[in-house]
Amino acid sequence: MKTLTLLRHAKSGWDDKVARDVDRPLNGKGMRAAATVGRHWRSLGLHFDHVVASPAKRVQETIAHLESGYGTQLAPVEDRRIYLASAVTLLDVIHDLPDSAAGVLLVGHNPGLEDLVLLLVPGGETDDLRDTVEKKFPTASTAEMTIEGSWAQVAANAATLTRFIRPRDLDPALGPDED
Repeated sequence: MKTLTLLRHAKSGWDDKVARDVDRPLNGKGMRAAATVGRHWRSLGLHFDHVVASPAKRVQETIAHLESGYGTQLAPVEDRRIYLASAVTLLDVIHDLPDSAAGVLLVGHNPGLEDLVLLLVPGGETDDLRDTVEKKFPTASTAEMTIEGSWAQVAANAATLTRFIRPRDLDPALGPDED
């Protein structure tokens, strides 16, 4: 059994004037959320054999702040395909994962990550976790899925969503500003 964990980058700063979207940094709330999620991961004992991440600055900063709370270096492999990728492109990245990795963390962007969960996890039956993802996959949220077989064989409706963690579930102050 394989475990695929998806992490959407933390909240970025739109006030920071940058020439390219890929260079947009995190804001203060995003930094706090990433560290909080990292501490929660440590309390859960999450472990990853392989980490793949978008090269975007906000993703790299999310990982750095997450590591401070998690207490472990993740050593991500950057993959340009993940930057603003669709679910289909993310599935291509998954198909290329080393089969020796049992637990993989993929760090990227929406709407691709949300769409990937909805592609991989079958709908239809009452599934509160999937329904929550379908409503919104907020920044710094984690979706964990289990998958049978090899990474190369991952296909639509082949995963089970085992965990969905939003920063606001860990600290209400990290919820949406309009709440």
